[in-house]
Amino acid sequence: MVVAGCNKEPSSNGTMTSAASAPASGAASGPGGGPVSVTTVRAQKRDVDVMLEATGTVTALNSVDIRSQVSSVITKVNIREGQFVKAGDVLFTLDSRNDEVNLAKAQAQLAKDNAALADAQRQLARNRDLLAQNFISQGAVDTSQTLVETQQSVVVADKAAIEAARVGLGYNRITAPAAGRAGAINVYAGTTVQPGGATLVTITQLDPIAVSFSLPQRNLNDALLTMRSGGGKVLAVLPEGRSSLTGKLQFVDNAVDANSGTVKVKAQFENNSEALWPGAFVTVRLAVRTLKDATVVPQASVIPGPRGTIVYVVDAQNKASARPVDVVLAAMSVLLRP
Repeated sequence: MVVAGCNKEPSSNGTMTSAASAPASGAASGPGGGPVSVTTVRAQKRDVDVMLEATGTVTALNSVDIRSQVSSVITKVNIREGQFVKAGDVLFTLDSRNDEVNLAKAQAQLAKDNAALADAQRQLARNRDLLAQNFISQGAVDTSQTLVETQQSVVVADKAAIEAARVGLGYNRITAPAAGRAGAINVYAGTTVQPGGATLVTITQLDPIAVSFSLPQRNLNDALLTMRSGGGKVLAVLPEGRSSLTGKLQFVDNAVDANSGTVKVKAQFENNSEALWPGAFVTVRLAVRTLKDATVVPQASVIPGPRGTIVYVVDAQNKASARPVDVVLAAMSVLLRP
């Protein structure tokens, strides 16, 4: 197999001519009968990745709009715009005085009902002693038992009310549900917030990050095979000539879009350098398979003709002769099978 690509490495002992070479020996004549110079390059034998190229959109793996769950007033904004936060960090503090009072009332009610329960239990114990001495009837003991059980239920309800008050109090500390970068902050201390209101801030995860793109239906099987093999290799080529990032295929959609004939896929990349930013467009190259021990030559060396595709090969006597080949892969490099 031979792969022809754009890279040229001139060599006086090269074995393959470029597309501009004459279809004869190295001593071929031009229109005036004189010799024509040609450039030769050495064919390289190496593994070649078969790449599918598409335009992708950078998307965050996790982006959360933070809203208040209770009606209250913001007393403190604990973060700055653009700050990186960890899961559990306090973002906003709300006025919690009303919830603190409710919690204190629930705790006081629990203490009162615990005292009543203790009194009912003592009364039950005395009645059982009196029953053993035949001073009271079994009905009186049963009444005391019912009173104890009723009071125990009241205590359980009081404890549930305390937990509810603590939950309400917890809503006054708005924390980050996941790590990420804070966006624009839309509220300030003194702002009134309520459930279902405006977003306070958006927390967006930047590392790792994903790139979503679409592949033609004919490449669906290639994408599925890449997924089954562990995700393969996906390159995100950064704009303006910057370097590329390497990631893995993470997701293939469960249906082909009937309107476009494409399937949505997603690749994941490590992004600790913040080279990828949500919403940006990048060129994506997905390696669907690898051609082993392919022979690579410049694409310009491949000459189509009426009898098929040929390349000119220079022998040890520095003479060029045509050799038929089959093009297997054509892109930046062209794979040929002699």
